[in-house]
Parts: sequence; structure tokens; C-alpha cells
Amino acid sequence: MRSPAQFPVHSRLLHWLMAVMVLAMLFIGVGMAASVSERYHLLVSIHEPLGIAILALVVIRFINRLFSRVPPLPAHLALWQRLAAVTSHYLLYALMFLLPLVGWGMLSAARYPIVLYGPLQLPPILPHDVKLYASLRQLHTYLALLLFATILGHLGAALFHGLVHRDGVFTSMMPWRVRPGKAEPSAADSLPASDESRPA
Repeated sequence: MRSPAQFPVHSRLLHWLMAVMVLAMLFIGVGMAASVSERYHLLVSIHEPLGIAILALVVIRFINRLFSRVPPLPAHLALWQRLAAVTSHYLLYALMFLLPLVGWGMLSAARYPIVLYGPLQLPPILPHDVKLYASLRQLHTYLALLLFATILGHLGAALFHGLVHRDGVFTSMMPWRVRPGKAEPSAADSLPASDESRPA
């Protein structure tokens, strides 16, 4: 059976939806750090439910990845490049899961309400502890910086594949359907479906 040229449509939709949400969260977080009074509270009211939505979606996306057929990695990639690709993708999954979870725990330790919408709130997952809150807040910041750096690396690698190698990696995650005649030439097209696949 021929390997797919693109990720399944639901994988592509999840990818771009989460990309927009995660980038929005990072910029909102920067805005929160630089804002005061009314604007800060507005940003917090967006930040909290958006973070929980990302937490739920990353679980859905990981399950989707386990049961979806995906394009294999291009044959020209060296072993270290394959390892870097797989490692960076799973690092992205881990960070998108840990960041909102740490945020939830941080607010729980401070006994701040985690408002999703109106009267709907999440229960605390950690005991009230001011020192724990301070530690988790610092961890939350470090994880956010690591996520930002990982996203930059991910974007840089995608552009390198699209503009330099032109090996089908970039178009494989495009939100629109790529016609076989329009796809970038890929050495992976000749690989059997059982060859190593890359993460979504």
C-alpha cells in the first residue's frame, strides 16, 4: 500500500487549531507579565480556559496520532535528523500537556479560582501552599520559554524542508489537500508503508 502524501485531514486540522491556540497563549502570557489592573484580568480570563482547552486537545491529538497513518520520514535524512525530528515532536506534546497542567496546579496551590466560563470552575488539584505556588509559577515560566524555543526550532525545520529540501515534509501538514501532481518531490514516496513514520 502506498504511503500517504499528507497527514489525515483531522490531524491537519488539530495541528493548525492547536498552533493558533498555543501561539495565542504565549503572547497572552507575555501580555499578562507586562499588563496591569483591568487589562491583566481580561487576559487572565482568556488564558485560563484556553489553557484547559489546549490540555484537552493535546490528549485528543496524541490519541489521534496513535491510530492514524502518517507520511514516513524522507529517505535522505540522516539518523540524527530522524532522532531530532521524533524527539522534538514528543517534546512539543509533553510541553503542551505540562504547561497547562502546571498552571492548573499553580493556581490550585494559591487557591485562585480557575474559571472556565461564568460560574463554571475547575476544582483544585493541589493543596494550598504559597511556597509550592511560587515554585510552580517559576516552572511555568521556564516551560513557556522552552515551548517558545521548541516552536521556533519546529518552524525553522519545516521551512528548511519546504524551501531547501522540498521533500514533501512541509506540504504534508498543509491544511488544504495537496494534489499528487502539485506535491513536492519526496524520496519517501518510494518507501513502503511499514517504514519509520514521523509524529504528527
